[in-house]
Amino acid sequence: MQTDQKIIYHIYPLGFCAVEEHNDFQAKPITRINKITNWLPHIKSLGCNTLLLGPIWESSAHGYDTADYLTLDRRLGNNADFKAVADSVHQAGMLLVLDGVFNHVGRDFFAFRDVKENKQNSAYKDWFSIDFGTNNAHNDGFSYHAWEGCDDLVTLNLNNPEVRAYLLKAVEFWIKEFDIDGLRLDVAYCLNMDFMQELRDFTLRLKPDFWLMGEVIKGNYRRWLRPKLVDSVTNYECWKGLWSSCNTHNMFEIAHSLDRQFGEDAAGIYKGYLLYNFAENHDVSRLVSTLKDSRHLPILYTMLYTIPGIPSLYYGGEWGVGGRKTDGDKALRRCLELRKDNKLTEVIKKLSALREKYPHLADAPYQKSALGNEFLSFFRNNLYIAVNIGNSAVELDAPFGKLVLPPVSAVVYDVGGECLFSVENFLL
Repeated sequence: MQTDQKIIYHIYPLGFCAVEEHNDFQAKPITRINKITNWLPHIKSLGCNTLLLGPIWESSAHGYDTADYLTLDRRLGNNADFKAVADSVHQAGMLLVLDGVFNHVGRDFFAFRDVKENKQNSAYKDWFSIDFGTNNAHNDGFSYHAWEGCDDLVTLNLNNPEVRAYLLKAVEFWIKEFDIDGLRLDVAYCLNMDFMQELRDFTLRLKPDFWLMGEVIKGNYRRWLRPKLVDSVTNYECWKGLWSSCNTHNMFEIAHSLDRQFGEDAAGIYKGYLLYNFAENHDVSRLVSTLKDSRHLPILYTMLYTIPGIPSLYYGGEWGVGGRKTDGDKALRRCLELRKDNKLTEVIKKLSALREKYPHLADAPYQKSALGNEFLSFFRNNLYIAVNIGNSAVELDAPFGKLVLPPVSAVVYDVGGECLFSVENFLL
């Protein structure tokens, strides 16, 4: 599968499988991760061809506090269980991408436990940024640098060759044992650039088509997209622009971002790059809980699937599952069971089919056509996309003549005038 043909389905396994909140590191492994295998027919039916899994390795609580990079979290099962899941993903013709958490570890990580026990005499003291002249809230007898002040996330010293070698060996294990196809680099905006380049070179030697995607919140994405670093980054700019434009009835916001990122003139600063586009994930409120008007759901997904880049669907998004960030991470990372398709599911299936039929939607030029507070239309090569978030019809000059766009609707036409997709009067 070519990189530009990805449609990603994203699962946060610890929540998805309803594991215990804290790992006691004593219980026997409980096979839960095979639930993913049971979902594969559903995921495939949505047109997704790549599975992205949040952290799965042994951790203290939420997965981003790694305790062991080589062992599946016992709350999910054992390595043999994950091998069976990985094989099932590949047998289904899908790619498998894992969450690579390399900026920090948990306090139960073996090297940090050794530092707690042996202090200055620990062979691993230089694996972290430690000050033995001060203390901390845990009364460790030293203080240490933690990611964004979260003391359960101990920052690794990626300038240390031993640390880098250890992490690369873990990645090699994942590739050779489970044949993974890529990594999402957690907090890539914090990672040492030399380490990222070494990781890029290392993975390409092991697997020439290996895919790296970096989590980047803001800034100029080209800092990470440059050669020998990552293939893609999280497009938070358009994530915000998509829902905010709908909520404020100001399509100028998302249009500005699309022009800035992909426009035909010099302003298109990310032309030629495939950004990772999403409507929701494990860190932000669910889309249905963010939009003020649920009728805008299919309109937003229409844009998500037709703008340049790689679309991603967060598990449950296909049904319009809700959850607010203000209610904590659990609200965003719920255990879900399979449901019957609803109207939104059917819309997403049709958009995936469109994406499969016209793979150039990933990287074809973006050209804005018409713009107003409540409407936007644009071209992607021979396709014409138009959306209307307002309660009144809009008349547009389409390439095939006048087009009356109904209230709260979205359409995709070819330039000859054939309607390839349409949605209006949507009720969840």
